[in-house]
Amino acid sequence: MPTPPRLTDRHALNLHRARARDDALFLHETARDDAEDRLEMVNRAFTDVAIVTPFPQVWRSAFPEARFLADDEVLDLEEASCDLVIHGLCLHWADDPVGQMIQCRRALRPDGLCLVLTLGGQTLHQLRAALGQAETELTGGLSPRVAPMGEIRDLGALLQRAGFALPVADSDPLTASYASPLHLMRELRAMGEGNALAARLRRPTRRAVLLRAAEIYAQAFGSEDGRVPATFEIITLTGWAPDASQPQPLRPGSAAQRLSDALGTSETPLND
Repeated sequence: MPTPPRLTDRHALNLHRARARDDALFLHETARDDAEDRLEMVNRAFTDVAIVTPFPQVWRSAFPEARFLADDEVLDLEEASCDLVIHGLCLHWADDPVGQMIQCRRALRPDGLCLVLTLGGQTLHQLRAALGQAETELTGGLSPRVAPMGEIRDLGALLQRAGFALPVADSDPLTASYASPLHLMRELRAMGEGNALAARLRRPTRRAVLLRAAEIYAQAFGSEDGRVPATFEIITLTGWAPDASQPQPLRPGSAAQRLSDALGTSETPLND
């Protein structure tokens, strides 16, 4: 198989994460709480749980019996060793997201559950727009600054490509408020989400570009009180390892009742 293009500088990403502050990890806390809520609605008890996360300290209080592993290219998961795998808010840094999903499925026993929480394409759209405009104005070009994040339709398709049954994808955008765009940028560094793209510029961003981006951001998106919003979209993907006990789609033409009868309408045949 062809090697996927290198998206992430893993060394830089690990350095950023090592400098992250626990009090800035509210997105991971939100993902953890959402995972807890969803699992409470599943009429199942899970006994062999694996959680893929760069910040196990966030998840440990809610899943004290889980096994925690890093989001490496090759996940430390044995085949058919789990009945629940949670991929916790780190898929956006994966060079091969499909490969990550396939590894999660292989680690599940039949009818095991995979829960993936990842940042979606609406995340930081305000910052991307402001940085792009500022850099274009002042340097005449663009450089990679924010990790690409998939749209819900594309991410949902990953479940099917990875071989999951009963796939579901949904989106939960949330908005945080900051005193200024520069405060947002500092917060992103405190989250461990600084620019770790392999194709990023290897020199510091010009101060003029950052100041112009902050000006554009405030003008385009700022509120009357002088603060600025930042959107974070958390997309949740749910899929089950295939099993014969799961509901199966009916064979085409096997319906026992016409839809028109159920709706109380007349059926109009179409010409071939």
